[in-house]
Amino acid sequence: MEYPEKITYFAFKRYCKTLELKNDPLLIEKYKKVHEPGAAWPEITQGMRDIGILDMEIYIYGTRLFMIMDTVPDFDHEKDMARLANMPRQKEWEAFVSEFQDASAEASASQKWQLMERIYKMNS
Repeated sequence: MEYPEKITYFAFKRYCKTLELKNDPLLIEKYKKVHEPGAAWPEITQGMRDIGILDMEIYIYGTRLFMIMDTVPDFDHEKDMARLANMPRQKEWEAFVSEFQDASAEASASQKWQLMERIYKMNS
């Protein structure tokens, strides 16, 4: 069977990011739990929506996290992530999750999550 090309129903920007967790199986399990459905603080999810993040997924392999972030077409990564850093409870959330991450507790999400470079796109 042959499948048609992927159909995109609306325009968006996609960002892929990576972050390293501390190499501690108990902390990694706790980190997974704070990201289970409904576990993230509602202010954090709302702040992401307010700056134009349409969807976000985080995957894990060992201690390596991989994030896919889809945003509105006019999303300005540097400017909008700086806005996110000042949303309600965002600094508190970053301090909370820093317990699990191999990064400074004072670092913002943009400082911890590193943008990845796309090197291949099918049908481009």
